[in-house]
Amino acid sequence: MSQRGAAMATRAPDRPAAPPRPSGKRRRFNGRHWRYQVDVKGSPYAYVAPFFLLFCAFGLFPLLYTAWVSLHEWTLLQDEHEFLGLDNFIAVVQDSYFWNATFNTLSIGFLSTAPQLLLAIWLAHLLNRPLRAQTLFRVTLLLPNVTSVVAVVVIFSQLFGRDFGLLNWVLSLFGAGEIDWRAGTGTSHIAISTMIMWRWTGYNALILLAAMQAVPRELYEAATIDGASNLTQLRKITIPMIRPTMIFVVITSTIGAMQIFAEPLLFGAYSVTGGQDRQYQTLALFIYENFARLDFGYASAISWMMFLFIIVIAGINFLLTSRTKGDLR
Repeated sequence: MSQRGAAMATRAPDRPAAPPRPSGKRRRFNGRHWRYQVDVKGSPYAYVAPFFLLFCAFGLFPLLYTAWVSLHEWTLLQDEHEFLGLDNFIAVVQDSYFWNATFNTLSIGFLSTAPQLLLAIWLAHLLNRPLRAQTLFRVTLLLPNVTSVVAVVVIFSQLFGRDFGLLNWVLSLFGAGEIDWRAGTGTSHIAISTMIMWRWTGYNALILLAAMQAVPRELYEAATIDGASNLTQLRKITIPMIRPTMIFVVITSTIGAMQIFAEPLLFGAYSVTGGQDRQYQTLALFIYENFARLDFGYASAISWMMFLFIIVIAGINFLLTSRTKGDLR
């Protein structure tokens, strides 16, 4: 080995080179890294925060405050409100007017919700097929929902009029006598349910139609080749595939039916009692009647009873609807 080679062999190894110093641009990115993480992870919460803030201010707080008021004897004529505990709720349970309003609410709700959902499914199924002027029909379905409830009730009150109503005139052609639709319990419930059906059937039909648009067309084509009729396709394909949407429609319709207020109020010419015999007074009208009497504690207790009814009935409808399994065979 030469002298130069020996010197190179015995020379200590060089130190590893130091890592390059990050540039100014890299340093600036590292300085903004925490803001980038906050933007990515915190933006979704910031976007939904306005809704929850408004809900807490105008929904949750009034709900909790109403629960507190329901435990007191609360009127505007008193400076101090006596704590009663559950006495208001006990009085509500023992009130025959409350159970009458509950029966009227359930009756009107069932008469308006069940036919409404069946008709909405049928209309959505028709509009889901190739038709001319589909957009025109879909817009027409939504018109009753955007119409003022006052105008709807005024028109239907004329249709259900006892002396000069169009419906009584049609029934007279078949030998039926004049019917006082406001006087009887059953007749008034049918009249009010008809108004509700007319307003909300098209709205629910459009929601169901949107769900039907997502069903693969290949399923219908295969069913048509196999000789399945339109009714069979609706029962075996459409309804099972849109079951989540149907659950949503059933629950929202149930909640709306339990809160019926404007239709019976206007149908009775702004009578909060729902007729002379309270034949169509709903829970919402009964609550309004007690608030008008300035008995806020008792009215709040009724409100919470109605809230519990809504939860129970909506839960029952959810269980019944979710247990309905589709069969695609």
